[in-house]
Amino acid sequence: MGTSDASDDQEPDYRFTLANERTFLAWNRTALAMLAAGAVVTQLLPGLGPESLRYLLGVGLLLVALTLASTSYRRWVHVDEAIRHGRPLPRHRMPLVLAVVVGAATLLTLVLIVLD
Repeated sequence: MGTSDASDDQEPDYRFTLANERTFLAWNRTALAMLAAGAVVTQLLPGLGPESLRYLLGVGLLLVALTLASTSYRRWVHVDEAIRHGRPLPRHRMPLVLAVVVGAATLLTLVLIVLD
């Protein structure tokens, strides 16, 4: 997937490869948690606040789950390539996006509880 020759590849220290894999799995666990939370909010809490706000929260969580799951593999590949070619690790905006989403979801959940 990289632009350089395969001869430039180095077999990295296995600890870095495994750390990258653990990060990939953590992103997917987070996506699963967001998926579960979105499903619970939209399907199992019918009495929690106004329906429109509840669906906004649930669908938002589902969209974050989709985004995390769909970007986690690409991130894993880019980090693996950087490790194998001795380049700096690429930065990603997803941690910031996730922090903002969790904060917004927490605030909206508080609003739903107060309105209930």
